Amino acid sequence: MFDNLSDRLDGAFKSLTGQRTITEINIASAVKEIRRALVAADVNYKIAKDFTDRVKEKALGTENVLKSVSPGQLMTKIVQDELTALMGGQSVGINVKGKPGVVLIAGLQGSGKTTFTGKLAKYLKEKKSMKPLVVACDVYRPAAINQLTVLAEQIGVAIYKDEELKDPVTIAQNAIAHAKANSHDVVIVDTAGRLAVDEEMMNEIEAIKNGINPTEALFVVDSMTGQDAVNTAKAFNERINYDGVVLTKLDGDTRGGAALSIRFTVGKPIKFISTGEKLEQLDIFYPDRMASRILGMGDVISLVERAQQQFDEKEAKELERKIKKNKFDFNDFLKQLDQIKRMGNIKQLVGMIPGMSKAIKDIDIDDDAFNKVEAIVQSMTLEERGNPGLLDASRKRRIAYGSGNTIAEVNQFLKQFDQMRKMMHMMSKGNMPGMPGMPNARRGGRRR
Repeated sequence: MFDNLSDRLDGAFKSLTGQRTITEINIASAVKEIRRALVAADVNYKIAKDFTDRVKEKALGTENVLKSVSPGQLMTKIVQDELTALMGGQSVGINVKGKPGVVLIAGLQGSGKTTFTGKLAKYLKEKKSMKPLVVACDVYRPAAINQLTVLAEQIGVAIYKDEELKDPVTIAQNAIAHAKANSHDVVIVDTAGRLAVDEEMMNEIEAIKNGINPTEALFVVDSMTGQDAVNTAKAFNERINYDGVVLTKLDGDTRGGAALSIRFTVGKPIKFISTGEKLEQLDIFYPDRMASRILGMGDVISLVERAQQQFDEKEAKELERKIKKNKFDFNDFLKQLDQIKRMGNIKQLVGMIPGMSKAIKDIDIDDDAFNKVEAIVQSMTLEERGNPGLLDASRKRRIAYGSGNTIAEVNQFLKQFDQMRKMMHMMSKGNMPGMPGMPNARRGGRRR
């Protein structure tokens, strides 16, 4: 995410390395590179120019103020502040007040509306202790109804659908009546989209909005479509005046133009970002944190929040007790591994650590690398998982055969596990317990 933009901005800051003071000449050169970086990231030229004009004005305004700060450091701070402002300044929450609250989901086909509907329902159920009802209003694609049905089952929420009725306005209105009668405090309406903006779709989404009067209307957009995403966002806003934007597919090879341009163009906040297909991969959008990520400064706060969402306090205390007594076993290992995997893409997580984003840019960290060690542990008996000391040569041969690994690979894992166990025991005497090791990493692209 934003790798190319981050690299080019870093190059602009490096052009100031060795400069002792801010001057019009060196700032003009850096600003020119920043503008090029933004345009290359698919940011509209006018937005890029306005942005860099503000950066230049602020930089020259501090010419005689900050003598102890290098030009490169100063420029980084100014760009960070301006990026934060460009993307909205601060996070904006979702409005689900009402009896019930009604959330309308709009966007083009393929933007991720249905998946986001499921993610939002899970978020409201688990984080806000609400009782959501999801509504299937895409009357043209049976696959969309089936997908939403599966998602609703996975997260344990109710779904309202009427496959005989072909009027999405009536379906949505009936769903709200159903929600009132069954004590649902929020209704999330998934609507149909098309491959491009057309009058028929716009008339329909406008009719649905007028028919249900939602407390919140969200526009879902595929961030990988770049400037086209911004143009589509503008067209939708002109018709339904939505309340906020959801950016999906930020885990892809996106140039970042949509994230940087939408707030400026339509004047509506980005409320959520989605970074994968898993239902857990939904984050509240924080402009300041995103600016830090773009500049390669990491995002420790989001990393800690993700960890807190997955790690149960009671389980953590029990784990700490076991580690202190050197009783950490393979069952504990599997639990920790599962919690880490549920936090999201491993490379994204590492990239949230300050300074690591650039360090791992050319390293491919494969989430599937966990599969080998999981297979080894799952090939053990319950008795062996709870008592690592039982694993003799005969048992290792059986485990290797059962997991599809060689005896050497099983031995290597057991050695690493023993080393990790000892290290965690030592750390527990004065620090927080550690986590299982990272999966194997390799440079270059993914093997085919």
